[in-house]
Amino acid sequence: MCGLLGLLTSDGSAATHVDAVREALPCMRHRGPDGTDTWNDEDVVFGFNRLSIIDLEHSHQPLVWGPEDDPQRYTLTFNGEIYNYIELREELAAAGLPLHTTGDSETIVAGYHLWGEDVVEHLRGMFAFAVWDARKRTMFLARDQFGIKPLFFATTPAGTAFASEKKCLLALAEDMGTDLSIDRRAVEHYVDLQYVPEPESLHTGIRRLESGCSATLTPGGVLVQRRYFRPQFKTTPVAHDSEQQVFDRIANVLEDSVAKHMRADVTVGSFLSGGIDSTAIAALAKRHNPDLLTFTTGFEREGYSEVDVAAESAEAIGVEHHVKIVSPEEYADAVPKIMWYLDDPVADPSLVPLYFVAAEARKHVKVVLSGEGADELFGGYTIYKEPLSLKPFEKMPSPLLKGLRKLSTVLPEGMKGKSLLERGTMPMEDRYYGNARSFNFEQMQRVIPWAKREWDHREVTRPIYAQSQDMDPVARMQHLDLFTWMRGDILVKADKINMANSLELRVPFLDKEVFRVAESLPYDLKVSHGTTKYALRKALEQIVPAHVLHRRKLGFPVPMRHWLAGDELYGWAQDQINASQTEDIFDKKAVLEMLKEHRDGVSDHSRRIWTVLAFMIWHGIFVEDRIQPQIDTPDYPVDI
Repeated sequence: MCGLLGLLTSDGSAATHVDAVREALPCMRHRGPDGTDTWNDEDVVFGFNRLSIIDLEHSHQPLVWGPEDDPQRYTLTFNGEIYNYIELREELAAAGLPLHTTGDSETIVAGYHLWGEDVVEHLRGMFAFAVWDARKRTMFLARDQFGIKPLFFATTPAGTAFASEKKCLLALAEDMGTDLSIDRRAVEHYVDLQYVPEPESLHTGIRRLESGCSATLTPGGVLVQRRYFRPQFKTTPVAHDSEQQVFDRIANVLEDSVAKHMRADVTVGSFLSGGIDSTAIAALAKRHNPDLLTFTTGFEREGYSEVDVAAESAEAIGVEHHVKIVSPEEYADAVPKIMWYLDDPVADPSLVPLYFVAAEARKHVKVVLSGEGADELFGGYTIYKEPLSLKPFEKMPSPLLKGLRKLSTVLPEGMKGKSLLERGTMPMEDRYYGNARSFNFEQMQRVIPWAKREWDHREVTRPIYAQSQDMDPVARMQHLDLFTWMRGDILVKADKINMANSLELRVPFLDKEVFRVAESLPYDLKVSHGTTKYALRKALEQIVPAHVLHRRKLGFPVPMRHWLAGDELYGWAQDQINASQTEDIFDKKAVLEMLKEHRDGVSDHSRRIWTVLAFMIWHGIFVEDRIQPQIDTPDYPVDI
């Protein structure tokens, strides 16, 4: 929806920082090209860029609000959407609180006055916001349950600054005295996982408020965080004769979620790939907008496009469909710009086609729906089947497990059964680390020789696993993905890449009411009957076309393996590595050797190479100042 920037000073010097805040706002104009404003008192400066979605004529921010006896008490900056704002407005009005707009922003600040920090429990939506209480001289910050909307912060002796995008805090760094050294621990986590895990960022002095957390702050004080959202996947068995009730409950809550997510005073479209998740969302959205537009992307290379399947789905549900085909040349040219928008690198090649399809969508609509979150909530990843295949190992005595483990280490690589023995004799905490790990430790040391084993992925996953001891194995994997892959990759690209095009992306699966239904499913309604997302597929039988009901979702598959080995991107990658000034981080000779091995077919290093390349390009922009992407935010129509 928007971009927020705030600064709470330690010494009451806010007025001296207003110009710096104003100068930092344009670097995230893409998040809000429809308007910009600042507000300050002696302690606080707020800046805001608005993308107008609801209540276009009013609900401008920073928003000053208060009860009748103190109408200037609170000031709000808010990025996101509150989908139950109509119901909340009725509740707040019934409590006697004054409401001066018809939008959703006012419900947050009025709700904070009524419920205090528990206001987050009442909000159904995606959000990152800050409320300043001028009477108590207290700042309250919060992010939504899943981390759909970002919030970076930096604390120095001068105060605490926070923003929707890290580049704003980089712009304020000199004014604030922020430590901009590279966090080498975060670098290792990035290389290990393909993203920088929360709450880290690659800059030592800048961190993120975690998903499902809120925080309070006073002038000169420290940021005090609390977790208000703790997902608990339950394992309550479902009687066979009540399964249909479960399927109906899923269908009904999705119908309601999509209806709420369609609330807007501008045009809402939908992304549409060849999979069940986006198709379900588009089909449900069509019920609320007969003129729904859908969008997809693909590549010319055979086997790396869902364009035909998406077109068939669009025809089946009766929507007008738009397609963007991305060439290798367009792909390479866009990467530096995309890394600038991301703030920290994410080594997911699907970022690039997403950028192009978002740009295409923004020509026609201002908001799009998408299917993110279905796999994490309903058990959609193929790897979730693994606990069933490894079940025989659970009954083996410890000495036998140790013997089989030892045997697995001496079997030659590639031998049938070696991987099964390795994974079956390994605790889940050691074998499952989410969907994105590119390097094992030995491979990592090849390219970053300073890597420390104590900094590997287990440092990130260990505390998350500790929270899921009582869950079944599939639920434990889902729980881990909620706090790693989903918020580190899926939701970062969902927010940053769409907002790069001044396009708001909404994710109806990641709705707290949908989650309440999903978290109660036992594993045999997730991974069952030889498929994943079993209950969701059954629930959607009357909603999605038959040709996608049991089709495996590909998302935006990218032919990176072929491009890096061929004329399309091999030379480009070689040039990027040679030009990069990252000798203190990477063994560039080893990286070039890895690229050559990939070209020669010795090993498929495509994901590892792309992970390093993404970092090098990011480093060239934010550290070396060698790469300067051309950023131009068009003047889009406000009321598209």
